[in-house]
Amino acid sequence: MSSPSADYWEKLPLGREVRLIARDENGVAAFAKPAGVLSHPNGPRDQPRSLLTCPYDPARECFVWRGPAGGENRLWLLNRLDSATSGVILAASRESVALTVKAQFARRQVHKVYQALVFGMPPVLRQVWRDRLAVRKSGGTIRTGAAGPITAEAHFTVLRRVPGPPPLALVQLDPQTGRSHQLRVQCARRGLPIVGDQTYGDFRRNREFARASGCKRLFLHSLETHFSYELNRRTFTFAATAPLPREFAAVLA
Repeated sequence: MSSPSADYWEKLPLGREVRLIARDENGVAAFAKPAGVLSHPNGPRDQPRSLLTCPYDPARECFVWRGPAGGENRLWLLNRLDSATSGVILAASRESVALTVKAQFARRQVHKVYQALVFGMPPVLRQVWRDRLAVRKSGGTIRTGAAGPITAEAHFTVLRRVPGPPPLALVQLDPQTGRSHQLRVQCARRGLPIVGDQTYGDFRRNREFARASGCKRLFLHSLETHFSYELNRRTFTFAATAPLPREFAAVLA
């Protein structure tokens, strides 16, 4: 495929409240994805609520759409976020670049930082969490449990405590592995369920919190992503930050 047209980035069919927050000369790009938006559509009905509101090729892992002049455009997805999770998500305008960056993911050389609001008052400010998880996939649904064969590690830091009621904490989570639902399960296992987690969280406290705050969402946010990659014998560094959504600020005010 030839290089994207001059107005490629300006004409992206972005989804609801999706923002392009960074891109480099090779076509690596980062978007700020709101909670509730899908990383990609699973079928035509999902397109209006996806990162890009156009068809998606699951085999090549790219979005496909027609430009104003009728030419075919593509954008390759580099990683995914659960629809309930907000924050940084990566893509590339060229397949060769996409393959290069995906290789960095496979080597665990992409550094990601999350922030989350959890129920509870963590007694320790910093910890390294190591667990063994079991990931089950069935009918398009993913569930992650404890005591499995898959290793999972994350670095945990308390940024702020809010006495409540209910007691809450803003925490930073630096995953060293990228397992499905890893951070949500690791928080819940330690009695610190993420606020609004409808799968692994505290359902009673979620209902009470939503009723009191008027906000119903998963309070997990992909804050930062950075990595280096090589292309044409040169090394490039890419970094992107998606500031915490206003819902976090409203709760922490």
